[in-house]
This record gives sequence, structure tokens and C-alpha cells, in this order.
Amino acid sequence: MERPGLVASDVDGTLLSPLHEVTGRTAEAVRRVVAAGVPFVLATGRPPRWVPEVAQAAGLDGYAVCANGAVLYHVGQDRVIWQKTLDPVLVGDIMTALDDLLPGVAFAVERTGASAFDETVPQFIAEDGYTHPWPEGPEPDGDRTGLLTVPVVKLLVRHRAMTSEAMAEAVTGVLGDQVDVTFSTGLGLVELAAPGVTKATGLADVAERLGVAPAEVVAFGDMPNDVDMLGWAGHGVAMANGHPEALAAADEITGPNAEDGVAMVLERWF
Repeated sequence: MERPGLVASDVDGTLLSPLHEVTGRTAEAVRRVVAAGVPFVLATGRPPRWVPEVAQAAGLDGYAVCANGAVLYHVGQDRVIWQKTLDPVLVGDIMTALDDLLPGVAFAVERTGASAFDETVPQFIAEDGYTHPWPEGPEPDGDRTGLLTVPVVKLLVRHRAMTSEAMAEAVTGVLGDQVDVTFSTGLGLVELAAPGVTKATGLADVAERLGVAPAEVVAFGDMPNDVDMLGWAGHGVAMANGHPEALAAADEITGPNAEDGVAMVLERWF
């Protein structure tokens, strides 16, 4: 493609190095994109509260598609523009169904308020028995009832004895199109959102707001939660360290995040 009219990038495993940093080379590539007047949009499974630190490191203050497309957040304004939620009754029904399907499963939910750090909304709640697949995170809060009081942007389903691939296949087989099922790590965690909600739908909203056609978008990603976005964009780029599903969906495979794969591509145009 000719120089893109919008750049979108996943965060973990893509924009960030294996040390979870924005490297100097990648930061400079992003700076040149922004200096050229081309919007650079973060598109991530992270909730809004985990976005400002990355945005600051990358020098970004515009839109971010968060929670796999369930939330549109504006970094500079610290404002949640919209969110697409799962009803608590449906969440409870899903939990009951998955208890029977996957004995030993545990649940957590993500919520968001009007801003990234809105203290009026308990943003992450996990039941006892839920463990994080990453080293750090909020601790479980107690029994399941606290997860079912208000709508949520994401239901996290955790099973320490299964892979995420196996879980996603099983969950999709039972729930069908009631929810959108994806994952961003292979370590026994799947992420459920409202039906039809993906990074692609969130990014399509941003592109429309900015007057950019899908054919003008270049998007970077590495995991199954990036697949729809890579297919929607005019030019989808998967990281060499990516999941096979992401590699298969991409128009191009760049270097791994350990070698500034995002910058490798952007430097062709900027």
C-alpha cells in the first residue's frame, strides 16, 4: 500500500518489547507517524487504566480501542467515549454453563467508568480461585456475587490446567454467538465480550470518526484477538513471534517484537 492514512497497533507482544517497553527505535517510528499527521491508534485487550502508561511512552494522546473492542477511550481527554457491555444476567448464565463444561474454572470481570481511573467504579473483580496468568494484578475479591451486579465489558474465564486454545474451542462450542470469544495469551485464559465486539469493530468506529477508509489502514498484531483487525485493515501485519492464527490472517509478517518489528514496517513510509 501507499503511505497509510491510519496506523493501529496491538500493545503486548507487538508494540512493546519482551521487556514490556517501548524501545527507542519504535518510539521514534511512532513519533514520525504522528509528526506526518497520521493518526496512531492503540488497539489492545487492556482496559483503559492500563493504557496511559503505554501511550505516554509512545508519545500518543489520541484514541485507544480497549478491552478487545468493547471500549473506546481517548487518552488525551482521559475519557471513555463508549463501552459495549455484557448484561449481568447473561454473565451469570454463562458462568453456570461453564462450571458444568470446564470443572475448576474461575471468573473475573472488567468494568470501566467515565475515565481510566474512575474510582466510582470497581473496575476489576475476581472471585476466589481466580489466578492471574501474569505475575501481577489485583487480588481476588471474594465470592461470585460481586461479579454480577452491573454490566461488564469483559468476562475473563481462567483454567490453570488447560490451554487458551482448548478453552476457546470448548466455550465457543457451548455458547455459540451469544458472546465473542477470544484470547491474548496461551496460558489458560479466554476473554468474552458482547457478540460481534472485536478490535476490528472498535477500530472501524475510529476510522469513521477520522474519515479514513479501511483500505488506508495498516494494523499490527500477534494473537487471535488481533485476527479480525488484521483482516479488516487494508494491510494487516503480524509479528514473527505471533500466534499461527494471526500469521495466517496477515498480509505481511514482520520481525518479532524483540527486534522492533512494528518499526521495521513503519520506516518504509515514515
